[in-house]
Amino acid sequence: MTSSIVPAYDRMTYRRAGRTGLVLPAVSLGFWQNFGSVDPYERSRAIVRRAFELGITHYDLANNYGPEPGSAEETFGRILRQDLAGRRDELVISTKAGYRMWAGPYGDGGSRKYLLASLDQSLTRMGLDYVDVFYHHRPDAGTPVEESMLALDQAVRQGKALYAGLSNYDAEQTAVALGILRELRTPVALHQPKYSMFERVRVEGALLDTLEHEGVGCIVFSPLAQGLLTDRYLGDVPADSRAGKPGATLHAESITPARRTQLRALNDIAAARDQTLAQLALAWVLRHETVTSALIGASRVSQLEQNVAALDKLALSGDELASIERVLGA
Repeated sequence: MTSSIVPAYDRMTYRRAGRTGLVLPAVSLGFWQNFGSVDPYERSRAIVRRAFELGITHYDLANNYGPEPGSAEETFGRILRQDLAGRRDELVISTKAGYRMWAGPYGDGGSRKYLLASLDQSLTRMGLDYVDVFYHHRPDAGTPVEESMLALDQAVRQGKALYAGLSNYDAEQTAVALGILRELRTPVALHQPKYSMFERVRVEGALLDTLEHEGVGCIVFSPLAQGLLTDRYLGDVPADSRAGKPGATLHAESITPARRTQLRALNDIAAARDQTLAQLALAWVLRHETVTSALIGASRVSQLEQNVAALDKLALSGDELASIERVLGA
């Protein structure tokens, strides 16, 4: 039975991933947080349903997303069966392996054994025959890069993934890995680095140049700097915010007075554009032609809707870019 959800394809902006035939929505939905077993299922379900209605066709997962590890894939598999049945060919689904997933010496890293076993487990959790993109989540110093790339190649040749992907590889590592995959004639669609106004050195310049030269798309994660580039942190840290939670990946002590001054100045630039700070931050990362998509998380439907609305005003003038640079350089 096909889902009755009607996606607004004509309203979404789609961009080509490098020189592949694959296009992605300019904003994609990531499952790093808010979709695990500790999160309310009906809330996760409502976010995914609304994302598809808005024309978001790409859903980004990894074996260890949760918490607990693996539970985000289980949640997504349940939503697929319940709400997106019959729509698999309209979706781009990606997953990754590279970080610690299970106990013992074979549940982490970049070995052929770990990567291929993890992919099989991910497919089982989501109830899929294949994913569209399978990433090596991070370089592994303990495994030859040739071994990791051969594992990605095998996943594609077995039909368990349509494209290979890389994540968290720096420019030099990326060039080496892509050279191996080119020799193997493995289709590579995407590289996924961390990129935002507050974290740009590893992406701008050599990495983007390499991806453009190789014809590989770039999909950036944490474009809102783990929620820091929103209006939630213009004043004191809210107790219910990500930075206010114990064990958070965004630490309250990192929001210094100087950082808050930057946030307020950026918020003023956004307000002059009739945008939120988050919308400005998304427009800023998407200003590069090489950037195919920005991965966003969402803890509520209204947050998702606000972020997607950034696509209504992506163009940044030279004066606006100069103003942003002055703030970031302060």
